[in-house]
Amino acid sequence: MNGSRLVATGHYQPAKVLTNDDLAAMVDTSDEWITRRVGIRTRHVAADGESVADLATHAAAKALAGSGLEPSEIDLVLIATCTQTERAPNVASHVAGRLGVPEAALMDVGVSCSGFTHALAQADHAIRAGAATNALVVGADKMTAVTDWTDRTTCVLTGDGAGAAVVSAVSAAEEPGIGPVVWGSAPELGTAVRIEGTPTRFSQDGQSVYRWATTRLPELARRACERGGVRPEELAAVVLHQANLRIIEPIAQKLGAVNAIVARDVVESGNTSAASVPLALAKLLERGEVAKGAPMLLFGFGGNLSYAGMIVRCP
Repeated sequence: MNGSRLVATGHYQPAKVLTNDDLAAMVDTSDEWITRRVGIRTRHVAADGESVADLATHAAAKALAGSGLEPSEIDLVLIATCTQTERAPNVASHVAGRLGVPEAALMDVGVSCSGFTHALAQADHAIRAGAATNALVVGADKMTAVTDWTDRTTCVLTGDGAGAAVVSAVSAAEEPGIGPVVWGSAPELGTAVRIEGTPTRFSQDGQSVYRWATTRLPELARRACERGGVRPEELAAVVLHQANLRIIEPIAQKLGAVNAIVARDVVESGNTSAASVPLALAKLLERGEVAKGAPMLLFGFGGNLSYAGMIVRCP
């Protein structure tokens, strides 16, 4: 195969919205403190009975509808998540069953916040290898289910949601729309972000994550641009993991993407882990803010202190 391209995207967020003022009534915090420290103003919270598979299915259904493909034409389903509660069946199996995808390969990708871009690269690789033709790639997480609502340093961060993309093979005459991935990790710092314990709870060493992200990642983002044949100033959009405005803005500035729209969905959605990149991307495209064919940098990073990024052309 010659490569793959992004065909369509979709997103979903639960109806319930939790504001900073709502949080201030629960823990010792304030709207001013949260906004100044992380830039978040609101986040969406899934209902108790709303599962990761539910979130993923809603987003995937929108992406599939936008692609014009039938469920039977999807031969690979990849779900990036770190908050699924079941070991088996996996989330991909639930999503495929609900959408009527009959015989696809079904895999969950557990790389936390960089899970979607890892999964997108895997879909591209599978298509290039001839193992798939049309892939459904979803990032979905229910971070509020693993949130300690008494810990003001972490409960202000998390939100729930899902974003999805359909990726298809390009013909021999077409240019690929998904560039080579730059991915890796800093395993010596892997315990800086944790989802563990009984009950399972999210925690992190925020300073370690901040230092790593703002010092190491701009160069890696530039490398993704180089591998994709695009200069930073040519980017139309930069969609980073929506961790914290104090991380997003320095990376974008150091990258030199002076003409790009920088996704700031974290302000209204919080940190949705594997959902954050596709959620922010789908919203940008839904609003028509990026021209067809324009280059975008998608770059996920976070848990495991892992990263994955690539240039993607707007569908």
